[in-house]
Amino acid sequence: MTGELARCAGSLPGMDRDPTLMARRLERLRALDRRLVTAAELAPPRPRRPTPVDAGTRAARLADGLGGDVTTGPAGPVVVVERTTLMTLDRDRLARLPYPIPTEHPLVCLDTETTGLGTGSGTVAFLIGIGRWDGATFRVRQLVLPDHADESALLTALETEIPTDAWLVTYNGRSFDWPLIETRFRLHRRSPPPIAGHLDLLPIARQLWKHRLPDARLASVEAGVAGVRRHEDLPGALIPERFFAWLRTGRAGLLTDVLDHNRQDVVSLGRLLVRMSEGLTDPERRRSAHPADVASLARAFRRASRYDEALACFAEALTAWDEGEPAPSRLERDGVAADAARLLSRTGRHAEAEDAWRALADRGGAMAVWAWIALAKHREHRVRDRDGAIEAATRALRIVERRRAVGVPLWTAERDVSHRLARLRRHTALTA
Repeated sequence: MTGELARCAGSLPGMDRDPTLMARRLERLRALDRRLVTAAELAPPRPRRPTPVDAGTRAARLADGLGGDVTTGPAGPVVVVERTTLMTLDRDRLARLPYPIPTEHPLVCLDTETTGLGTGSGTVAFLIGIGRWDGATFRVRQLVLPDHADESALLTALETEIPTDAWLVTYNGRSFDWPLIETRFRLHRRSPPPIAGHLDLLPIARQLWKHRLPDARLASVEAGVAGVRRHEDLPGALIPERFFAWLRTGRAGLLTDVLDHNRQDVVSLGRLLVRMSEGLTDPERRRSAHPADVASLARAFRRASRYDEALACFAEALTAWDEGEPAPSRLERDGVAADAARLLSRTGRHAEAEDAWRALADRGGAMAVWAWIALAKHREHRVRDRDGAIEAATRALRIVERRRAVGVPLWTAERDVSHRLARLRRHTALTA
């Protein structure tokens, strides 16, 4: 390297005219060369390592920062944070709904915050919120994991919080929260806590309220149904990083927003149950509900084969639609009327079904052609009125011909009514 420096120095302008200057500069370059070599041979600095903290101290620091207590068992410490909210739930009213909500089992609302969105072995539930009713008080207990090594203690604490006859209430918990908890128990070679049943409110929310909500997220449902508005809520995507940041820094305040988010999720589960019991179980109270909510409840009753209650809800929804102008929804009045007419026919109330189809046909609109086709079927097969069936099918044919003339054809309805009319006329000619 020294020879290279000399060659570079010798190539500088003016060096050949001043040998003294060249000698001084070469000496400085040789000194710099020695310093670089010496620096390269120095040992790298030792990395700083955080002072180790024992599990008890770490848990105490976390509890102090979150306003909770430390519960220590044979498996290690767990931080428990408890808060209460006044909330009254009428279990008898709730049991009237077409969902499995028995009155004799305690309801346990459960929500988890995790290190990821998967349910595999790499995802850990570091916060489990549990809500239960104690009279008119809704008590939320949050189990917080101080460190990964304390997970067994967290699972033990969860076992004590869930009675064996408990009925879980979750939001998407049947697909995510509870399978993840079961996975964590099995990874620790333990059996998950036994439960009597599981009510997942996500599919219920989709059944009852999806027609007027932008999506089925819990925040959207609680705002649109229970009137809950969250302020400065921590987005769920940021929650895993807050836990990892706590592990790195030991700053408990990083988890404060996470606990607030989780607590609101658990409280919202309770509020949705209260809203369902108060607004959907009594005909008088259903009058103040959106008619599409009542119609959605009617469909739920129909799926549960509770046909009388379904027909009552259909009638209430149609009356509310005809008496006022409800807020826009993706569920239309005539579609609900068609559902009611079909259910009347299915339950053997054929005269009422015919009146319902005729009323829908006379209204006109998109459902009129299908109402006339339904009337044609009813008259042909139920009352054996072939002339009446031809008259209804002819009216349906006029509608589809007009729609085709204006460039909005109804091909399925046109094929149906054309074949039906041809068959009816053929049979009439044969019997004439």
